[in-house]
Amino acid sequence: MNDAVFLFLYGFAHQSVILDWLIVFFAFYFPYLVIIAAGVFILMHHEVIGAEAPEKVFWEKKKEISKAFLTGLFAWILAQVLKILLAMARPAAALSSVSPLLDKTGNAFPSGHATFFMALAVSIYFFHKKAGIIFMLAALLIGLARIVAGVHFPVDVFGGLVLGALVAYLVKNV
Repeated sequence: MNDAVFLFLYGFAHQSVILDWLIVFFAFYFPYLVIIAAGVFILMHHEVIGAEAPEKVFWEKKKEISKAFLTGLFAWILAQVLKILLAMARPAAALSSVSPLLDKTGNAFPSGHATFFMALAVSIYFFHKKAGIIFMLAALLIGLARIVAGVHFPVDVFGGLVLGALVAYLVKNV
């Protein structure tokens, strides 16, 4: 089933230059915009930027700011360790018909992108429900784009999303 879902989604790649550009944008460039948006959201939501004493407001909100990004970083590191331990191949290595839109090497499971962005999104959700849902949708979009781009199987992305959410939940309770 994993291969069948992958091949269906991967079937959207290599259909047109514009579609390929959109897939690469959401798989590779969009994540940088999400990181910037998360940082700006957290800083602006608490009016750190523009405050009379921004450093004071920043230090008052440092727990929320640091938890969100450090949770994502911790989850990503854990994903890298699991990639080494589990050593699951990427689609191009497992299926000879796959020519990914992005050059990726190394093991695939779990997706580091899906892990990081879901951990970040769930961390934000614990402080701001509506914004967290928007960031969760962004994490899903990034994961989906990475499947369509041919660099991950659906199980890689699903595993990353679950791992990221789990890490954020565990860090929340620390």
